[in-house]
Amino acid sequence: MTASYARYRRAVAIPAGMAMATALAFLPNTAATAAEDVTAPTAAEATPLSYVVNVKPGHGTSAHVKKAVAKAGGTIVTSYDQIGVIVVHSANADFAKTIRKVRGVQSAGATRTAPLPSASTGDLGAPKVLSAAEVAAADAPAGQDPLQPQQWDLPAIKADKAHEKTLGSKKVTVAVIDTGVDDTHPDIAPNFDRKASVNCVSGKPDTADGAWRPGAAESPHGTHVAGEIAAAKNGVGMTGVAPGVKVSGIKVSNPDGFFYTEAVVCGFVWAAEHGVDVTNNSYYTDPWYFNCKNDPDQRALVDAVTRASRYAEKKGAVNVAAGGNENYDLASDEITDPSSPNDSTPGDRVVDPSKCLDIPTQLPGVVTVASTGAKGIKSSFSNYGLGTIDIAAPGGDSTAYQKPEAPATSGLILGTLPGGKWGYMAGTSMASPHVAGVAALIKSTHPYASPALVKALLYTEADATPCTDPYDINADGKIDAVCEGSKNRNGFYGWGIADALDAVTK
Repeated sequence: MTASYARYRRAVAIPAGMAMATALAFLPNTAATAAEDVTAPTAAEATPLSYVVNVKPGHGTSAHVKKAVAKAGGTIVTSYDQIGVIVVHSANADFAKTIRKVRGVQSAGATRTAPLPSASTGDLGAPKVLSAAEVAAADAPAGQDPLQPQQWDLPAIKADKAHEKTLGSKKVTVAVIDTGVDDTHPDIAPNFDRKASVNCVSGKPDTADGAWRPGAAESPHGTHVAGEIAAAKNGVGMTGVAPGVKVSGIKVSNPDGFFYTEAVVCGFVWAAEHGVDVTNNSYYTDPWYFNCKNDPDQRALVDAVTRASRYAEKKGAVNVAAGGNENYDLASDEITDPSSPNDSTPGDRVVDPSKCLDIPTQLPGVVTVASTGAKGIKSSFSNYGLGTIDIAAPGGDSTAYQKPEAPATSGLILGTLPGGKWGYMAGTSMASPHVAGVAALIKSTHPYASPALVKALLYTEADATPCTDPYDINADGKIDAVCEGSKNRNGFYGWGIADALDAVTK
């Protein structure tokens, strides 16, 4: 049941032949289309690329390294001295090879295989947008926002009960590191944290007003995620998991939809230094789905993002990430990755997921989230793996596979969309913000809790969920995934399904 691949976690990887009772949020059954006729640059082509150069943190970039960068044909874009990551542009195809030999350089590698600017690509689909008539016709019981009856995911984690106790603290901020957030949306504006928002696409912070918003032709993914976390309980639209906390937008996806290392590093460092309590990361860092440490370029990317995510946690942030949408067993000995590098010409390669990492999802300290559907079992697309999945939460599934109880009609997840709209999407991208929201409620209840304590509470308060065995999600008589582990911790659900009520009462 291996599914098609997607560039990042905005889209569900749907198995071929899926029968749908409702429109899909995304139809990512198309391969990433990024410049299929563009091959990796050669020395003769001398195309400009972006690089990360990793050195010992602290005290600024040494004059020795600066001189070596320039001599090798590089230009320093910015330097994150606190973690020892330098962002460099160079048209010298041998730049990384040359700079790795320089004293003081610990690792260095190209962050992409396509030239600057990256080759354009089409989107992988679009959310199912609610029409104005559907929004106007929405009816809810007293005390609920109009669209809340369609949010089966809230009672699935007891968020509706949690809201009777508290909506969360305005002193807590969740940063959505993503494609950008439309802070003008009526369900997001009341809770938006402008000071913690930024555009990091170039690898260097852009704090211009509104720079964190997605462009008209860009993905609505980040806005959807933000609404799932903190859509205000204000009599308009829907309700977030933690509707009383703040949410910020850290834009790290370029106009073509790629999340490159320099942008991700910038995002984590910005979050670290602007009082963010939780980060949500519903993507993988392009262009490699899995970054193999025996490749010097890929190892440098792992090094850079690891430094940045650890720095954010050291500064007080809990980092939450989507587990991925390919129905991969991340605890297996090998996986065939057909999607990398996705910004030039991808090709099949067999990787060991214990040595080739999906970043930031598989990095130390990051909360890795699997997706469940309306029946509370692993979503058809969700990655899994004993020891790799930490926790599970609603991310939706085919309505044909997991149909919600009335009055909800769609097995997908409702969220906010740019331009004051609402719509359905599905994926581990949608599961991760549920966990980020619960983490924000824990932080609201325990304001002095360290990231380690917040994570410990998140796991101990989760509802232990036994393996689904056999797992035949489409009822065709064939096993679609094998779950390993006990009720208290297993490959499908980790420590269990997130529990928002316990987050505010224990």
